[in-house]
Amino acid sequence: MAALVTVAAMIVAGCGGGEVKARPDLAFVSTRDGDYSIYEMNVDGKGQRRLTDTETDSSTPEALFFQVEPAWSPNGKTIAFSSRRNGTFDIFAMNVGGTGTERLTSTKENDSHPTWSPDGDRIVFARDDPGDIYVMNADGSSARRISDPAVEESEPAWSPDGEWIAYVRRTPGTPVREVWLVRPDGSGPRAMTSVDAKVFTPAWSPDGKRIVFTSNHDGEVFELYTIGVDGKGLRSVTPTAGDMFEPSWSPDGSLIAFSEAGAIFTVELGGGDVKKLTDTESNDSSPSWNPKPPAETD
Repeated sequence: MAALVTVAAMIVAGCGGGEVKARPDLAFVSTRDGDYSIYEMNVDGKGQRRLTDTETDSSTPEALFFQVEPAWSPNGKTIAFSSRRNGTFDIFAMNVGGTGTERLTSTKENDSHPTWSPDGDRIVFARDDPGDIYVMNADGSSARRISDPAVEESEPAWSPDGEWIAYVRRTPGTPVREVWLVRPDGSGPRAMTSVDAKVFTPAWSPDGKRIVFTSNHDGEVFELYTIGVDGKGLRSVTPTAGDMFEPSWSPDGSLIAFSEAGAIFTVELGGGDVKKLTDTESNDSSPSWNPKPPAETD
């Protein structure tokens, strides 16, 4: 793996001022170079760096969506992502330094939102026909559907203990989307939320006791909420005047990263202190936390 190359490289910080080593703490998506590609940065916003040097012609849809929806492997050495570089969206994986990219799926359908099992052996992802959840081995083999083929289901996230997969299920005939849970073998599906609104991108707390998601539950604005896995204790993370999307929980459970208006932010749980990590002009999205401290990824 190329993690040491990334960690050792001296780079210019994207938020201005001085040369900074990328640990890195977060992966995210940006169009600052014209195409959607994956970048890394430290939790203070410094050390921003593109992970691939490939130049693409972003005038075509295939090249424009070069890399989106990054997801770290549990050992912090590999990043899975979705890409449209071959016509439809497929799942790929690369070393954290941006090298060694491998294609894991290859179909005429669009595959998206990969998430690793906690042991790193499998990946869950969404496939749109009209919206199904699949689980496959980490090398892309043995993909099988675990969702209801008659219902639109998407945006899966594997629990830290490996026992559950959270996902979004749209109520048939309505725009309502709720968070559901299902076993990795497809058994035991059950509703977890009943907000009677739109929800997006559930993400687990490190201890597996709560899930954060985006919803317009209280009005037109999309806010971040957390809820217990028993479906109780719905809480707003922080008041906002703008739409907050794509939450990702820090490994120590103290912060949630999210995207708002083309920038990446973090918010402290409990205190509500919000910090802006990237510039709105860069059109950044999809923050994803490195699950391992830098010393453990060497």
